[in-house]
Amino acid sequence: MTQPNPYAPPQARVDDAPVADAIDTLAAIDDLPVSDKWKARFKAMHKAGGPNLPLLKELSPEDKKNVSAFNILAFLFCPFYYLAKGMWRKAITLFVLCFIGLLALEVVLRLVGLAKLTTGTGFAVGAVYAVLANRDYYSKMVLGKNGWWW
Repeated sequence: MTQPNPYAPPQARVDDAPVADAIDTLAAIDDLPVSDKWKARFKAMHKAGGPNLPLLKELSPEDKKNVSAFNILAFLFCPFYYLAKGMWRKAITLFVLCFIGLLALEVVLRLVGLAKLTTGTGFAVGAVYAVLANRDYYSKMVLGKNGWWW
């Protein structure tokens, strides 16, 4: 009986499992109870490598358009948009984190003497929700992750 070499490189998979997984995921996206617009977004996000979009530069221009990085409804309605989409845990988490961050930022700005800038800090909260909304909804619907954070 021979011992395996502990210094040998790992063996690569030769079957087509990743391709089969991709086809299963695309079929699962077609079966989701969401609009066709969301299905197109989810498929483009899947092609881009998931919620973190590591392959975004390799997408076609049409797919890049579908992977919008800014959700205007989430910007306008913030945690209420998340609640409407069923992501209440993330709504609570983002609300608390943004509240603490804004409170600290306002204290620092007032101490520095830039109190007039505190009137625009509320837009930062909307921007946080707008940038994360599509990725969080993809994680919830396609990946089944609806936790407190990722």
